[in-house]
Amino acid sequence: MKNYYVYILTNARHSVLYVGVTSNLAARLHQHESLHSKSFTARYRVHLLVYFEVYSSPQAAIDREKQLKAGSREDKLRLINTTNPDWRALRPDGSPLDE
Repeated sequence: MKNYYVYILTNARHSVLYVGVTSNLAARLHQHESLHSKSFTARYRVHLLVYFEVYSSPQAAIDREKQLKAGSREDKLRLINTTNPDWRALRPDGSPLDE
């Protein structure tokens, strides 16, 4: 069964948040980290994974991404602070990068 991920990235200063959806979180994070394009995440150096959710349905993941994007920054901060209060950068498996 294939999984779909809704994720939130930030930059080193935690001043920018980016919400995305993908079916391959590890590959997508690698794309964000490579900074090859003139994308939003490259411009603002947004590549640290601080939150993600897993879905079995692509439509459920897309709907959740839209819900998060439509929400306020405070809603996103509350979500991150509830599950990752230290804002540790995460690996795609959910473990902190610094361990």
